[in-house]
Amino acid sequence: MVTFIICLSLLILAYFTYGSYLERLADADDSNVTPAIRLEDGVDYMKLPRWRVFLIQLLNIAGTGPIFGAILGACFGPVAFLWITLGCIFFGAMHDYLSGMLILRQDGKSLPEVIGEYLGTGVRAVVRVFSIALLVLVGAVFILSPAQLLSTMMSGLSQQVWVYIILIYYVIATLLPVDKVIGKIYPVFGVALVAMAAGLLGVLLLGEYEIPELTTLHNFQQDPEKLPIIPTLFITIACGAISGFHATQSPLMARCVTSEKKCKSVFYGSMISEGIIALIWAAIAMAFFHGPTELGEQLAEHGNNAAWAVDVISNTTLGKIGAILALLGVVAAPITSGDTAFRGARLIIADIFNYDQRPIVNRLIVCIPLFIIGFGITLVEFGVVWRYFAWANQTLAVFTLWTIYVWLVRKGKNYWVAMVPAIVMTFIVSYFVFLSPQFMGITDKSISAPLGIILTAVITFLSYKKAHKKIG
Repeated sequence: MVTFIICLSLLILAYFTYGSYLERLADADDSNVTPAIRLEDGVDYMKLPRWRVFLIQLLNIAGTGPIFGAILGACFGPVAFLWITLGCIFFGAMHDYLSGMLILRQDGKSLPEVIGEYLGTGVRAVVRVFSIALLVLVGAVFILSPAQLLSTMMSGLSQQVWVYIILIYYVIATLLPVDKVIGKIYPVFGVALVAMAAGLLGVLLLGEYEIPELTTLHNFQQDPEKLPIIPTLFITIACGAISGFHATQSPLMARCVTSEKKCKSVFYGSMISEGIIALIWAAIAMAFFHGPTELGEQLAEHGNNAAWAVDVISNTTLGKIGAILALLGVVAAPITSGDTAFRGARLIIADIFNYDQRPIVNRLIVCIPLFIIGFGITLVEFGVVWRYFAWANQTLAVFTLWTIYVWLVRKGKNYWVAMVPAIVMTFIVSYFVFLSPQFMGITDKSISAPLGIILTAVITFLSYKKAHKKIG
């Protein structure tokens, strides 16, 4: 338990220390009028209280990521604690806060437009396509996974019927002004997500479960050669450490926050909260199944279905209340991330074409094709969709990290806070492309690792040139 307590304490402490440092680095100033006030339109731009914005942001970025990813990542062993803690503090929360501030300063523009301001029009075009594809993938993943769960839990309706029901909800939530559905019910689900994690934390601290200690970096996966810690752990645990999807969601709340000083709690704070949730789930997964080895064996017997583990853990440790919270966690959370993913895609397309989103017919014109494509993706095998989604998620984070690096260089600020994570994550996603069978499948690491290093060096050099290029 010592490792767990230290990691939990570091995450909490980071909010008040490193988070405050990044706030000074970004020159957060309440005298700057935010887009929610200057550009209020009653649809996407509107003033919301900080507590509501925080809970919406937490639920938007969380989904089942810090739950499913943490459980699957726990199969690697206590080394997962290390990545969740350090990744969340220095990679993910930094990524979320500074990109959130950048987006706020750009009037809440969608992520590709902000990236284009710093990495150029060519990269902007790539990221536009990449972001829309990722968001539609997210939407499809978070239609199919809760539909599967609901069809199992409620045998009266088939999976396909649940897909239609969820899709109809997505259409409504994506089209309506942000305060009508998202602003009202998401904070409730956000509270449920936090309550579930708090309940499990109490079980860990007061119960008789034994949390493994970090005494070795050993890989406890059943087939460690097939699933090496580097880069696979970094891809498996995304939302609890760093996730490019988060920056696609930040424009939604950047258009609702009423002062720059509130951004630390909204962006850095929500990611730290997500890291804590991931840490708790990684710990309870290992403790409940008596270690990472048995956890991996049990998951393998159930088709690596993390939702099964959530259901068993919650019902056993939290009883009837746990069953309700599990339902909210594994069903409501992905649904709420899915609809904001489609909403984010709508905003990106609207920004690309400068297409006014106040008339509902304009929102329909953008949304309907997205929903048709999303529905089509649900017909593909879920495991295939998830694998590509996980990689795309971390790759988008790479684009955002390099954008933050360029921004800090041009401001004459400490750019190392972004450069180190950018280099590390560039190598992770590059190495994964060469190593993983879902891409090039070069299993000889003496070849795939150097190729990853070379690609990382090239991207670092190009980013350095872009950062030091004279403007004007």
